Amino acid sequence: MSIRIRFTIVIGVLSLIACVLLAYASYQFSLKNAMEEAKTKGEMVFNMIDSSRMFFKNKQRPIVMEIVDQDRFFPEIMSGFVVARGVWENYQKRFPGYTFKQATIDPLYPPNKADANETQFIKEFDANKDLKNREGTIVKDGKKFYYFARPIAVDKGCLRCHGDVEEAPKDQIEIYGTEHGYDWRAGQIVSTSVVYVPIDDAIAAAKKGATNLFAIGATGIVLIMAVLWFFLSSGVVSPLVKLQEKTKQISLGKELDEVVGIDSKDEIGDLARAIDRLRISTAKLLKRCAGK
Repeated sequence: MSIRIRFTIVIGVLSLIACVLLAYASYQFSLKNAMEEAKTKGEMVFNMIDSSRMFFKNKQRPIVMEIVDQDRFFPEIMSGFVVARGVWENYQKRFPGYTFKQATIDPLYPPNKADANETQFIKEFDANKDLKNREGTIVKDGKKFYYFARPIAVDKGCLRCHGDVEEAPKDQIEIYGTEHGYDWRAGQIVSTSVVYVPIDDAIAAAKKGATNLFAIGATGIVLIMAVLWFFLSSGVVSPLVKLQEKTKQISLGKELDEVVGIDSKDEIGDLARAIDRLRISTAKLLKRCAGK
């Protein structure tokens, strides 16, 4: 294998490795930024929903409870879950693809039923009261999300609707029945608020960016290899081939009167001048031998 081919292969392989590493680093950097952005968005959405729920709980609900009869129940103005859900339904119109769920192990409202992952979150929150939130990535219905979850603890106010079914407001029983959402205990973690931020597009964008970077790098490598091939051919290989042929002719005692004819200012030029001196010395030596 010629020097030109070996040198080109080595440079090409090293360049390709560097290109792959650069593309991978770009993908990881973009993915990290996407996850951080998803986390920030998830926290913002969650805090907005949670703030509206806390305002209802601390400011609005006490007033409502004073003016509504004990057996009456109007979900839109008396349930923190319903208020949070209503706020989210309007908010979601501006953020399609995002999901907010008040996941509950045994809810009054069936769509709030916790799935397997959410049930696990609730159990972890209930087992460790110091655990304030959970976050990470998860796949739901074939799509990838960044989730942000916080526990919802049962307080005494919740027991009016979720304690003993016999003491629950009659209006509530007419709406939701008596089978689910009761017998909660104060301090118990039976629910978690979860925000799901879609990240498939962000991951796809990161992959596309890395792919484009690799394609650009690969194109650059091809161009560099073409330049190297031309340089090696014209500046190294061709002169060396010429010097090889010249040395061969000198060894046969031929072309001793012809100058090598390479005058470059580099190592190849030095080699050409050395061979030219060898030509002259060989010619002189042959003349002496012929004169004896």
